[in-house]
Amino acid sequence: MAGTAPTDTELLLVEHAGSWGRQAVAESRLPEAVRDHLAGLADVRVQLVRRHGGGAGTGTRVFHARATGSGFEVRTGVLGGPEDLLDLDVERDLASYDGALWLVCTNGRRDRCCAEIGRPIAAALAEKWPEATWETTHLGGHRFSGTLLALPSGHTLGRLDATSSVEACAALERGEVPLEHSRGRAGLTESGQVRELHVLAGGDPDVELVEVPVAPRRASCGDLVEKPRTRWEPRPG
Repeated sequence: MAGTAPTDTELLLVEHAGSWGRQAVAESRLPEAVRDHLAGLADVRVQLVRRHGGGAGTGTRVFHARATGSGFEVRTGVLGGPEDLLDLDVERDLASYDGALWLVCTNGRRDRCCAEIGRPIAAALAEKWPEATWETTHLGGHRFSGTLLALPSGHTLGRLDATSSVEACAALERGEVPLEHSRGRAGLTESGQVRELHVLAGGDPDVELVEVPVAPRRASCGDLVEKPRTRWEPRPG
């Protein structure tokens, strides 16, 4: 799993409790002008979020996260409605947010494993951390379901279930990294993610890490085609 976390350095999370399609934003019931606006944002990863169970509060909750090199700076606010996204000014309209966020991929239209495995994870986390837990639309790495992005740290986890997700998030709260579930830290390059995990596991920080091919495999539960894959290994000295 190492090196498979999102590499995006800027995220915009938009609350939308409606049904999610495979292309979540483009196929959502957000107003057309809002969908077009979000699609046109350069260098910003846009994801939809909702509370487990589908409930929604008043207005539209928005989170913005920007990579800092050691995690993410997170800001949040509640807009009057999705139309307010058209002239959103992150610095003006959103306030600093220093709490934890557990973002669990549950988009079954994208991959059924994300729904079947992700929803029990979201339920377990929401029971313990109701304010921190959100379902989200796409974190990549479907073959590693269930998957989770933790903010502000950026640590991205995979191969979770309802029990291990609670244990892993508790470890993150303590400042630990659950290496057995870690895909890497979002916002870093693939090689940067791998190197960080290699060092955390006790590896030599100066070793050269290289990609090597592995046997083709399906990328997701819904994918019938096996595709070439790679993994990272230390180059022998």
